[in-house]
Amino acid sequence: MSSQSLPGDRPSFPPDRLASPAGHLGPPWAQLAEIVACAVAEDLPAGDPTGAAVGPRPAEASLVARQAGTVAGLVAAQLVLDEVSRRLGTGPARATLWVEDGSRVGASEVLGVLAGPADTLLAAERTVLNLVTHLSGVATMTASAVDAVAGTGAVIRDTRKTLPGLRAVEKYAVRCGGGSNHRMSLSDAILVKDNHVAALGGVRGAIEAARRRTGTAGGPDLALEVEVDDLAQLDEALAAGAGLVLVDNLSLQDTAEAVRRANSHGAEVEASGGLKLDNVRAVAASGVKYLAIGALTHSAPALDIGLDWRM
Repeated sequence: MSSQSLPGDRPSFPPDRLASPAGHLGPPWAQLAEIVACAVAEDLPAGDPTGAAVGPRPAEASLVARQAGTVAGLVAAQLVLDEVSRRLGTGPARATLWVEDGSRVGASEVLGVLAGPADTLLAAERTVLNLVTHLSGVATMTASAVDAVAGTGAVIRDTRKTLPGLRAVEKYAVRCGGGSNHRMSLSDAILVKDNHVAALGGVRGAIEAARRRTGTAGGPDLALEVEVDDLAQLDEALAAGAGLVLVDNLSLQDTAEAVRRANSHGAEVEASGGLKLDNVRAVAASGVKYLAIGALTHSAPALDIGLDWRM
């Protein structure tokens, strides 16, 4: 390990002072800590004999973006180092970040440096990279969608199509990419979907049943949204007073007509189903308020990020 700085070394952003992107909610620290503890326990059930063979000699390694993208999850690096050190009884290590979560980075850009005992760094490497590459993939796909609809006024939103146990951090990554969060859980809002409609015999009946659960009827004061599959259901929802309607898998022409009809009732439209980077701008241009894209969390490819030893 060399104590020399790399060319282009920049001031660090220690995790305890790291600000989240402007206007965004900060990292979900409690959930991150739980995920890190689980991941480290999974990776180190009985220590790391290979890393132990290297021993506690001082070491440094750089987090390097192999491809351009938007990063998220870097704030977890210090949590992983601390948990590995605690679990193995190895010496403490430090993550010095050079960029913030939500930053757009280029290929070969150094994102930060991990420094400390070699055995601690080696044991932490895969857990750090698993979290950072996955969450940065989510942030990168989100940023691409946000770029695609720029200037239309439409908002990119996620869904509940998340990996079990990772919802809070995946939705944080969506925010890092410039997107917005829909419901965090079923408890957060009322969304009347197709199976609710089927169970209650129609759109109006489902809306009326849902309203009895909102603040207007003494229940929890929750936002109410209604999913519809065609323009006939849309008209029924609007007649029942729906203020936000989710149109699912409608054609572009029908989506534009849904926006026109909804706006005439003072309502707004969210589009979902089949939304991809090559069609999302056309759908946004129809006048919808929101674009719900489940792929942001269930299909985002990992952003290639590596850990390079600094000798």
